[in-house]
Amino acid sequence: MSDRAETYAKTVNLIEPFNKKGVAITEATRFAQDLEWDSLTVLDFVANIEDEFDVIITMNMQAEIETVGQLVDALRRLKEQK
Repeated sequence: MSDRAETYAKTVNLIEPFNKKGVAITEATRFAQDLEWDSLTVLDFVANIEDEFDVIITMNMQAEIETVGQLVDALRRLKEQK
């Protein structure tokens, strides 16, 4: 499994507990529109992502990340910077 595929799989697993609508998760799934997450859900999810991947996602990054695919790409960049 490629690093990106592994990062994607871990990300999808972390989304599942927050996926109250039962939305099918794809690279194009949008957090606000498709999953209908509020700001508190986003904070909880980001904390889980930061713990799992041992990264810090800044508020600026959060504002730019709208889809699952964008998050996976951002996580890959953060891991490469370490």
